[in-house]
Amino acid sequence: MDSQKRAFQSIDEYIATFPPDVRARLEAMRAAIRAAAPDAVERISYQMPTFAQEGNLVHFAALKDGIGFYPTSSGIAAFQDELARYKGTKGAVRFPNGEPLPLELITRIVQYRVNENLTRAARAQAKSGRRKA
Repeated sequence: MDSQKRAFQSIDEYIATFPPDVRARLEAMRAAIRAAAPDAVERISYQMPTFAQEGNLVHFAALKDGIGFYPTSSGIAAFQDELARYKGTKGAVRFPNGEPLPLELITRIVQYRVNENLTRAARAQAKSGRRKA
């Protein structure tokens, strides 16, 4: 796993650096995010797989003992009760190896983040439109 030493150009390139079991979990995470945010763009940001739509939505990454999911502090706060069983921080959660990924929960968090980003972008657009009038 030389993932810490490389500058990745794509999510495919990132995922390919891991053993098959980790790749499978990363691909499951990617598929859930893609399904929840079909208009999002895939990219690498902070050397992690990232989905963006009107700004970054979520990041995810393979960790030594699980999969890290980074839906920003607002995504964590909105689902804090459901995420309480997992270790995490203000802006991240770790889904441990040996447990199934909570794909339905991940889907709902991503959908929340899409709505949050679209709402913020619409407000910014409305605000900038008022200035021009």
